[in-house]
Amino acid sequence: MTKLALVLPCYNEEEVLPTAIERLLALKRELVAEQLIDDASTITFVDDGSRDRTWQIIEQAAAKDSSIHGIKLAKNRGHQNALIAGLLNVDGDAVISVDADLQDDLGAIREMVREHAAGAQIVYGIRSARDTDTWFKRWTAESFYRVMHLVGVDIVFNHADYRLMSRAAIEALAQFDEVNLFLRGIIPQLGFRTAEVRYARAERYAGESKYPLSKMLSLAWNGLTSFSAGPLRWITMFGIVVSAFSFAVGGWVLLRSVLFGGNVPGWASTVIPVYFLGGIQLLGIGIIGEYISKIYLETKRRPRYIIEKTV
Repeated sequence: MTKLALVLPCYNEEEVLPTAIERLLALKRELVAEQLIDDASTITFVDDGSRDRTWQIIEQAAAKDSSIHGIKLAKNRGHQNALIAGLLNVDGDAVISVDADLQDDLGAIREMVREHAAGAQIVYGIRSARDTDTWFKRWTAESFYRVMHLVGVDIVFNHADYRLMSRAAIEALAQFDEVNLFLRGIIPQLGFRTAEVRYARAERYAGESKYPLSKMLSLAWNGLTSFSAGPLRWITMFGIVVSAFSFAVGGWVLLRSVLFGGNVPGWASTVIPVYFLGGIQLLGIGIIGEYISKIYLETKRRPRYIIEKTV
């Protein structure tokens, strides 16, 4: 039987945490009774610098049940850093990462364990539908996956961070020490035999989403610039297009001057191209600066997280 370790990043989840702990413990008892996992399997909550009672709830649960563990980060470091802190600091033959908001179907864990027993080293939890999302969120999320595929990034469509990883996969992940983390792009690079489990995602059980639009856009941009030089190539291609257009306009002005005499009247023909080209240049400088900032952060080699205490 597999010794399973569940890892759940938490940030201000005091409203949903008691129910999540209750459901996870019930699921563990079921899986042990079905002889799918070992009774020594654990559930680890990673407190990502919460400001509410999240850590106190974790401590209380750990005192009542030896299978509950907690990792408290000294400061909020973001979902990806909290997640990898849990993945790299738990024991087990297999590790499953899942959010604590109870939106992901916990029943899929049973199928993940079975796929692992059948030989899969990485099992992806994939959403079968996005009925619980708004039209805008669904469109932006699916567009993000399509853009990532378009620029050549190996990413699993409609997969977030609900997955099982074997001990061998976790050890391989530990070799990736980059600061700009985007696990959805890193995991497929590990190789190994993979499998997929589809599930329906529910509404958030309680509390508020910790991923507003601004954070979603930031994660998407980080993923795009961390795994593809596509934006830099887009600048080059756009520069070629703008240059060709400028040459065409210049030829037209010259031809008009030769055939009809005089130049094109009006300030628009002068001012608009100046502003247009200036905007393109600023955009290009901004994208180049984004890549330079990532180089800067990587060369500083600062720790991705600092653990304050564990239970």
